[in-house]
Amino acid sequence: MKYPVAFAITLFLLSSCTVNPYKANNKVYKGMAKDYAAVIRQSPLPMGVDSAPAAPYWVGTTNFNLRKPNFVIIHHTAQNSCPQTLKTFTTASTQVSAHYVICKDGTVNHMLNDYLRAWQAGVSKWGNITDVNSISIGIELDNNGMEPFPDAQINSLLHLLEKLKTTYNIPAANFIGHGDIAPTRKNDPNASFPWKSLAERGFGLWYNDTTGVVIPENFSSLTALRLIGYDVRDSSAAALAFKRHFEQDTLRCWGDADKKILYALSSKY
Repeated sequence: MKYPVAFAITLFLLSSCTVNPYKANNKVYKGMAKDYAAVIRQSPLPMGVDSAPAAPYWVGTTNFNLRKPNFVIIHHTAQNSCPQTLKTFTTASTQVSAHYVICKDGTVNHMLNDYLRAWQAGVSKWGNITDVNSISIGIELDNNGMEPFPDAQINSLLHLLEKLKTTYNIPAANFIGHGDIAPTRKNDPNASFPWKSLAERGFGLWYNDTTGVVIPENFSSLTALRLIGYDVRDSSAAALAFKRHFEQDTLRCWGDADKKILYALSSKY
């Protein structure tokens, strides 16, 4: 069947052109990237420090590269849809962002270059690290915080984690959740998140059967939580974050079963 030329052109335009509602935001992104590139190209100013004399000329080393991320922080969005989250992350006043947003259908939105610093971890701590944003990649999963994570979403997450782990050589222990690094403020990803499945693929640590585990008399749960990385200034919050991650449990009670798992895991660190 032959179409008139004008009608054929209309069909082509409708099928091949998609209006990007974030075109203006993307222009801002490119402008900011250009500004940062200009900062990197700048030579250090030849000035002395206090009474130390200034160098007669600048010497730039040839041995350098970009800083690379060494942690992956997994979140749930606590919002009602991917479009809502994308709007939040492209609104300047929110002061929050992430490198990736994965929708329920598995669509992966790569919002920020992996080498750049997203504003996703907030006030947080892991071990002695207090600026988690500077060394991590943030991944947000479209989830209101009270629902399970669809298979399509988890499958996309697994593919993405494999790419990130291979590209940046991220250790298995460094795949953690927002609730782990900010236990007094956050509980994401929620307790239904399949951490065990991720650990079986090398994204996070896990434990074996603890039935025969014998806890030493001098074992300190607080020390073990600190050894793993938890901020134990609020010990009950740290313990709850641990249980949510490793037991899919949101109850604050603490018993021998919890201690066995903690002891088994802390021995890996």
